Amino acid sequence: MGDPGKIRKKYDTPSHPWQSDRIKDERAIRAEYGLKNKKEIWRMETMLRDFKNQAKSLASRVDEQSKLEEKQLIEKLVTMGLIQAGDGLDKVLGLTLKDVFDRRLQTFLVKKGLARTMKQARQFITHGHVMVDKKKITFPSYYVNLKEQSLIEFVPKSELSREDHPERVIVDKDASKVKVTKKKKESEDLPAFSEKDIESLETKGAVESEPESENAKE
Repeated sequence: MGDPGKIRKKYDTPSHPWQSDRIKDERAIRAEYGLKNKKEIWRMETMLRDFKNQAKSLASRVDEQSKLEEKQLIEKLVTMGLIQAGDGLDKVLGLTLKDVFDRRLQTFLVKKGLARTMKQARQFITHGHVMVDKKKITFPSYYVNLKEQSLIEFVPKSELSREDHPERVIVDKDASKVKVTKKKKESEDLPAFSEKDIESLETKGAVESEPESENAKE
């Protein structure tokens, strides 16, 4: 059995360390979800693999115990938000790594508009600004279940709880484009002069003098 006090590794490492396709895929996932290292990927892969292996095992059995275990597995995955009520084992086998990563707290922070980027979301969580169901969570890989996804918020004492906080304000790029376009349009409406017109204006003067009145001539 081993020492119960010893912390066991919660993930399986790849069977071969140098596989170009796998390394390329892991690099893309790491960049997309703002991960610190590949251990976070392997942890999610191991969890997903365990669910699929359990589903395959249950699909090959027809006894009463298998039906009970299948029901428990489906209910668990529905609670986790990976599948919907009424789905079968085929839906479990069709789950992808993206489905699991979309349930992480770091990802939810960006989805809910509480953070602008994955990197910023990770910083908010590790610095203790985020809580889920009134509990402060400080690790970005926290798995958010179906019940908790609407209970994500900033700690009330945190400065980030203010919606007008500089780190939460999203600059509207489209608005700046509109302003630039408007200024450009105003400049286009100004009168244009050719080189000959400019030369004649310089010779005659920008404003022609008014003709003297007859009284002035006398």
